[in-house]
Amino acid sequence: MSKIPSLVSSSWLAGNLSGSDLRILDATVQITPTFQVSSGRKDWELAHVPGAAHADLLALSDPSAPPFMFRMPSIERFAAFMGELGIGDGTRVVLYDARENMWAARLWWMLRSAGFDDAGILDGGWTTWRLENRPTCAVPCRYPPASFTPRPRAGIIVDKHEVLAAMRDPDTRIVSALGKRSHRGDINEYGRPGHIPGAANVSAWTLIDRATQRYRPEAELRTLFGSLLGATRVITYCGGGIASSSDAFVLHLLGHPNVAVYMGGLLEWCADPAMPMELGTGATNAGLARA
Repeated sequence: MSKIPSLVSSSWLAGNLSGSDLRILDATVQITPTFQVSSGRKDWELAHVPGAAHADLLALSDPSAPPFMFRMPSIERFAAFMGELGIGDGTRVVLYDARENMWAARLWWMLRSAGFDDAGILDGGWTTWRLENRPTCAVPCRYPPASFTPRPRAGIIVDKHEVLAAMRDPDTRIVSALGKRSHRGDINEYGRPGHIPGAANVSAWTLIDRATQRYRPEAELRTLFGSLLGATRVITYCGGGIASSSDAFVLHLLGHPNVAVYMGGLLEWCADPAMPMELGTGATNAGLARA
């Protein structure tokens, strides 16, 4: 079978649902406007893409981290979790969610960090699938366990010390995937207002069509990222590594060869008073004024 595309269309998935090596995972996590976080499993039980299993990212995250930080677990824990879901050598994976592709992107980036590349994100996720009246299912699905062989990649998940060093590196650009008001410091969602000094802002919500939740056309995405595409290295961040994974995924789609995600995000950064913050718009970038 051919390698799965990084961005999977709904028509591609509809035509390949019967593939014996295909695994489909619903990675939805629900967040209310007051930041109440819960597993998307109950919604998955009501309806999902036929054959899709549910991947609980709350359970997958590092259990030693503070609640809702979604920190990457040990590679051993991650491999065991994926194996239990039926993801392993010789399988291909399509990931989707019901929330702007961000949770699917987070799991995609985790798989990438573990050296698993035969995975794609369903463009528009559950929203587009339903808008197009694609078939749905309420029968619980579980794939047979598999053997997941981790091949960890260095450098694509970074910690706060690496971000601090990157602030002084002229070859590295830092990108906030937060909304504009949060980035500027107009609102305080993470303990201290503002952004990591020098960070440009490409909000993950600007990357998608809000009605279909599909990613915007390539030309528009290139305009949004502008000069960032020419940086030697890009590090993305947000509050806890979710929206930033969508930014990182799109940078990958656009061909950038050196992208990392700071998964600790502002939840971790702002909790350490030694980590600096900056108010205002931050770094300017071609295309961002139209985002």
